Amino acid sequence: MAPIEFYALDGCPFCAKVESKLDELGVEYTTHSVPSSHAERTDVEEISGQTEVPMIIDPDHGVEGMHESDDIVEYLEETYGSAA
Repeated sequence: MAPIEFYALDGCPFCAKVESKLDELGVEYTTHSVPSSHAERTDVEEISGQTEVPMIIDPDHGVEGMHESDDIVEYLEETYGSAA
């Protein structure tokens, strides 16, 4: 299984929410810290067309560039949680 790629900004409460869920579920992931300036988030923009974080890529499930912390948490719960 390939780890989830997690793009986050230090100090971002929405990113912390996603990271907490990843840790709670014991999901393997790699964190990529992004710059605070949206204009410098070229990696994120190339993947998803947006500069918002948090963002995940889950190569094992064909997810590329999922945004919105609530959507990500719901996805993680459905895919890796006890209901999975």
